[in-house]
Amino acid sequence: MIPSSIKIPVPWEYIAPHGALFLGVEPATDFEKRGQADDQVRDKETGTRVWLVKVIDLDPQAGKFGASNEFKIKVIADHQPVPPTSVVPGYPPMVEFTDVTLTPYVDSQRCKGNSAKCRARQAWSIRASAMTEPQKTGARKAA
Repeated sequence: MIPSSIKIPVPWEYIAPHGALFLGVEPATDFEKRGQADDQVRDKETGTRVWLVKVIDLDPQAGKFGASNEFKIKVIADHQPVPPTSVVPGYPPMVEFTDVTLTPYVDSQRCKGNSAKCRARQAWSIRASAMTEPQKTGARKAA
């Protein structure tokens, strides 16, 4: 039997092969501790803080058919991740992530009551240990 908390390691290139632009970072809120002085989510295994990094996928197919090309990555780190400096002033920097894992789960937010038309879907939680600047294309191919 596969455990419900399985973490599948994948290279970052599988998640966003065309690259990703950094949009923002915020602490993940633990809604059970909401209103307390420290209401940030902690990793269940290590007790380390969890940060949500919002990025936009540069794949031209990502936003087709009404889908969003923005997604969030949970970064497990003691301190808030800092994006690299942008190559083009005034534009968000491109980013990559290290030690990326995927965890599948069932997203049942579209299910309403006991209706026979439940539109639940399989979704993926993306976790990483750090945010970095993108590797050079040549270095990626050599690895």
